[in-house]
Amino acid sequence: MNLEKRYAEHPEDVKHYDTAALRSHFLFDKVFIPDEISLCYTHTDRVVFGGAAPVKKELALAGGKDFGSDVFLDRREIGIICIAGTGRVQAGGQDYDMKKGDGLYIGKGVQEVRFASRDPADPPKFYLASAPAHTAYPTVFIPIEKANPRKLGDQANVNVRTIYQYVHPAVCQSCQLVMGMTVLEKGSVWNTMPCHTHERRMEVYFYFDLDPGAVVFHMHGEPKETRHLVLRNEDAVISPSWSIHAGAGTASYTFIWAMAGENQTFDDMDVVPAPDLR
Repeated sequence: MNLEKRYAEHPEDVKHYDTAALRSHFLFDKVFIPDEISLCYTHTDRVVFGGAAPVKKELALAGGKDFGSDVFLDRREIGIICIAGTGRVQAGGQDYDMKKGDGLYIGKGVQEVRFASRDPADPPKFYLASAPAHTAYPTVFIPIEKANPRKLGDQANVNVRTIYQYVHPAVCQSCQLVMGMTVLEKGSVWNTMPCHTHERRMEVYFYFDLDPGAVVFHMHGEPKETRHLVLRNEDAVISPSWSIHAGAGTASYTFIWAMAGENQTFDDMDVVPAPDLR
């Protein structure tokens, strides 16, 4: 299991970052490595995110010194969404067959989590997001049909999209993790506009289903001191609570968002009108 670390940054410091520094601190572009679990540990709310990509090997989540326990979920919860292929997740001795669009929530205390492929010719890609947890909630399998859909946006603002809430109070219990997937319609490019901040929660974005040659301009920084990072297919980016949250692609795409912090209220956000941005 590969683990990279990112440390929390003060917004005053980030004002002085060039492109290379922004990418070094906030971008994670090694989400899927065949037959490995590849994770990033950010000290911003101690969220862990990344991917499991079993092809010929069965992969197991492992704890260790970085987590203070030999069991990864000893004091954590995790959300999983399959973004490609077909595979199996084993959690606490129970098998869950998963295809693209299926999700799974696993609560604190589950001793063993394993990932496997059903067909090496069509291997799965499991995107993972984990946050500290202090209560054990039941494991819940969440196919996309059981996710909570919310259709937002309009064509005039090129942001027609459906938000599928997976790990969310409307679907299952969790301690602080909130996780879902947003699918943009063809011809729409903004994942949200006007943009917003939410000082109560950090967020990680993971972009996928992006056509070759297409990119997403992920907006970053304080509302009056904005920056951007150029992301490609299957890149993830850390958005601290003080940063704006928004992005626009050169083509349609899908992204998974995961949040952790003070509350689980999806609409608790501070909208920033576009004329106020700098």
